[in-house]
Amino acid sequence: MQKRTLGKSGLEVSVIGLGCMGMSFGYGPAQDEQEMISLIRSAVDLGVTLFDTAEVYGPFTNEELVGKALAPLREQVVIATKFGFHIDADGKQAGLNSRPEHVREVAEASLQRLGTDRIDLFYQHRVDPEVPIEDVAGAVKELIREGKVRHFGLSEAGVQTIRRAHAVQPVTALQSEYSLWWREPEEKTFPTLEELGIGFVPFSPLGRGFLTGKIDENTTFDSTDFRSSVPRFTPEARKANRALVDLLGGIAQRKGATPAQIALAWLLAQKPWIVPIPGTTKLHRLRENIAAASVELTADDLRDIESAASRIAVQGARYSESSERMVDR
Repeated sequence: MQKRTLGKSGLEVSVIGLGCMGMSFGYGPAQDEQEMISLIRSAVDLGVTLFDTAEVYGPFTNEELVGKALAPLREQVVIATKFGFHIDADGKQAGLNSRPEHVREVAEASLQRLGTDRIDLFYQHRVDPEVPIEDVAGAVKELIREGKVRHFGLSEAGVQTIRRAHAVQPVTALQSEYSLWWREPEEKTFPTLEELGIGFVPFSPLGRGFLTGKIDENTTFDSTDFRSSVPRFTPEARKANRALVDLLGGIAQRKGATPAQIALAWLLAQKPWIVPIPGTTKLHRLRENIAAASVELTADDLRDIESAASRIAVQGARYSESSERMVDR
């Protein structure tokens, strides 16, 4: 597995990481724990070193899963987790909370659940408008000074927030959605990351599964699958958005690859400091995603993709209104 360094931080990770959320949360019922432990360990065997989780995934159960799976392999891997939500007594997500004292509480609890003595990359999951980002960065800086956290990250943060945070504690990575069907970060975010030397970790690099070509307008989602409430996943939007999958499929055929591999190879070709974290619960998909790192897209291939994609208008918002309100602009 090739490696990449996230920005100027010196944090070296596999060119493709593994998003672990869907193993416990978000895409239907939680998967069998032993099977997921086996899958995570298989990822390490295949060269993956970056594993992504968060306290809110479950809540809590995904961190516990990742901790159990990686305990015997801890020195070989980079574990990223996140803070920033308030979780009520019933275990429900209930708004944002990045007050410094809460950041510390979350760090201590995450260390326990992960069964480790340090968090390699600690992201603010969503920007909290009630707490100055300088205070948040200061809280993480203190945790870094104590050795409990190694690197600071932000998620779905706007450029001004990134700059203000970075001035207090250098930001190692920004994690935001990015794929062929959500390209907003290119215009303002990428130039800022390049200037400041910050890595980029795209989540949902396969469009929440849509860009694999395995989802169409007839696909049904479990009631606990958050895609069932996302405008981009209405049957009408899925039907309209098949044009993007068809584009990937055509190039995949030519290259002897799959649509998912073309989507990931395209991402990797955009910048040398991009490390996508596709999630999966299946070993054959894990192997397929990792193999995308070996797919070479030529300048002509990239031009063809750009030209064809520019003529496709993706239908439907990527989030529900309540989730979209949490995104920092």
